[in-house]
Amino acid sequence: MQPTHEQLSWMYHRMLLIREYEDTLAMVYFEGKLPPNVQKGLAFDIGAGSIPGEMHLSAGQEAAAAAVCVHLQDSDSVWGTHRAHHFAIAKGVPLDRMTAEIFGKVDGLCRGKGGHMHLYDVEHNFACNGIVGAGIPHAVGAALAAQLKGNGAVSVAEFGEGAANQGSFHESLNLASLWKLPVVFVCQDNNYGISVNKKASTSVASNAERAAGYGMPGIQVAENDAVAMFAAAGEAIARARRGEGPTLIEMQVDRYYGHFQGDPEGYRPKGEVRALKQRDPILRLERQLLEQGLLDEAALKAAREQARQQVAEAIAFARASAYPEVAEAFQHVFAE
Repeated sequence: MQPTHEQLSWMYHRMLLIREYEDTLAMVYFEGKLPPNVQKGLAFDIGAGSIPGEMHLSAGQEAAAAAVCVHLQDSDSVWGTHRAHHFAIAKGVPLDRMTAEIFGKVDGLCRGKGGHMHLYDVEHNFACNGIVGAGIPHAVGAALAAQLKGNGAVSVAEFGEGAANQGSFHESLNLASLWKLPVVFVCQDNNYGISVNKKASTSVASNAERAAGYGMPGIQVAENDAVAMFAAAGEAIARARRGEGPTLIEMQVDRYYGHFQGDPEGYRPKGEVRALKQRDPILRLERQLLEQGLLDEAALKAAREQARQQVAEAIAFARASAYPEVAEAFQHVFAE
């Protein structure tokens, strides 16, 4: 399966937008946290600044999101993990409301109460949460609902390779295969579960091998290749839509930032990130588009500027939004 010109262009623009967004958040996140607090002799204050709480960025993993979501329809759903901005953007979650949520503002997707790890958008069928592996059974539940309704919808569970060692992963694959549910499991292998190298935590070289134990196809896509990911995802989603059951895809991606912002990354070999960027999926796709004559340098420059403008507008929207009133702290939440 090869992407059309339109699909390649869509993927490229989404990947650019994701990278611009993550790189911008990487800078904005430290506002009010560093360096003034350090100069005063105080510790890093995770609750201070424009964006409170933790921040997990997906720069380097854009290709997986774009290559999957380019195949999805509005009725299809994506269930993410704590590092999910890239899939949210690729699924069409509004950038302004998502950013307001990350800033803890009332115009956010959850009125500022969920933050960046709990982005819920019913209109665009996207959700994520901060518990490792917890979105996988949610995707299976959505697939069961689609099967019972007979509406042809497909659900996607996106997660990191560390989640493949959780019980929720194995239980979900078993049930999805048993009932031939229309779900695709997308495992993004960035080689680290927080700070633990995959070789020290996982008994198989590729999690795609585990698919055989549950009677479903297992596909491994290497080297952060957007076009190869497109082909694997397209076949898996089509298979699910035909009623033939689930597929497990392991996509090799790269994590350019730490597990979280403020992570000292002492566990990474010196120069590792610089080496990984030699196979940057965005630059690779740019070369392909140029070689095929689908875009020229002027169009690439315009695309980059468009991404910068979209992100700047989303950040401005979030900054201008108000914080929720204290009186609504227990509204729209589960409480006794």
